[in-house]
Amino acid sequence: MHRTKHAKQIADRFRGLVESANHTLADEHYDELTLLIEAGIDTALVEKLEKMADKLLELSHSVRNDAEFFD
Repeated sequence: MHRTKHAKQIADRFRGLVESANHTLADEHYDELTLLIEAGIDTALVEKLEKMADKLLELSHSVRNDAEFFD
């Protein structure tokens, strides 16, 4: 999936920044960072989808209302 790949790319970029500063972290920490980033992407996506669903629901009510009063 794209979000997993994107999360891994972000974690890898962070690893590069850490290593360029002559620091190190265990691989497990980068794996955890990848999971946290992916979870953040998922949360943002779900929030956006919920807003879209609310708009669609509002639109469907409007269409139904218009249909009831159509002559």
